[in-house]
Order: sequence, then structure tokens, then C-alpha cells
Amino acid sequence: MHYLTLLYNWSVVLLFSEGGEHKAGLLDVNPGLIIWTIIIFVLTLILLKKVAWKPLLTALNTREQSIKDAIEGAERIKAEAEQMIAENKKAMADANAESMKVLNEAREAAGKVKDEIVHKANEQVKQILEQSKRDIQQEKESALSELRSEVADLAIKTAEKVIRENLDETKQKKIVNDFLNQIPSKN
Repeated sequence: MHYLTLLYNWSVVLLFSEGGEHKAGLLDVNPGLIIWTIIIFVLTLILLKKVAWKPLLTALNTREQSIKDAIEGAERIKAEAEQMIAENKKAMADANAESMKVLNEAREAAGKVKDEIVHKANEQVKQILEQSKRDIQQEKESALSELRSEVADLAIKTAEKVIRENLDETKQKKIVNDFLNQIPSKN
């Protein structure tokens, strides 16, 4: 720093020592001033390089690295998010497929239960109809048997009154049996 002050003082002395008889214009070329300006510019660059340039470069490099790290982190997070989205889509597709499978199985089970119920109801109806037919047939046979018995008794009583005097008991029974055999047994 001491050298800079000395150099500055010396350049000021040289600037004002050129004599007072000629007034310098703005566009006049002064070689001493150009040399000193170049020397001061170079010294300022060297000083800035030693004092300020390294911290500036370090700060810029640090900032550049932090920006790169942030971009890499954002890209990594984006890739992870895309992977999670893909996994979620796959999981949702699997869940939809599973729910459709369960729904189809439930429909099939309901159809089987319905078919079973209809089949059982049809079987019960058949059994009831068959039982009803058997009951009707039994009642019919019972009624016919009673009717024969009553007809036979009536025929005997009527015939007995009509031919009581002409026939004996064996002939009456034979006539009644022949009459009963002529009556159809099942209708």
C-alpha cells in the first residue's frame, strides 16, 4: 500500500511539473499520463486479483455449486415423484382389477345361490304335487271303496226286498259279487 501512495504522489508531481506556459486541452496526448494510467490500472488489477478476485471467484463457484446441487436435488425429487406416481397408478390398477374380480365372484356366488334356491323350490313344488296326487288317489280309492260298500249294501237290501221270497242267501251273494265285479275299480 505504501508503494501505491508513493506512486500516486509521484504521478501528481509529474502531472503538474510540465510547465505552465502551455495549457493542455482535452484532446491533447500526454505520453507520461498514458504510461502512468496504464501502470496504475495494472497495479489496481494486481491488487484486486490478490485481495478481491479470489473471494469473488470462490463465492461465484460456491453459488454455482449450490445451484447445481439444487437442480440435481430437484431432478432427483422429480424422478422419485414420477416413480411414486407410476407405482400409485399400478397399485390403483391392481386394486381395480382385484375389486372387479371380487365383484365377479360375488355375482357368480349370488347366481349359484339363486339357482340353488330355484332348484330347491322346484323340487319342493314337485314333492308337494306328488304328495297331493297320492293323497287325492288315496281319497279317491277310499271314496270308491266306501261307495262300493254302500252300493252293495243298497243293492242287497233292494234285491232282498224284491226277491226275498224267490232267492236264498247264496244266490244273493253271487248276484251281488257279480254286480260288484262289473263296477270299475279305478277311474
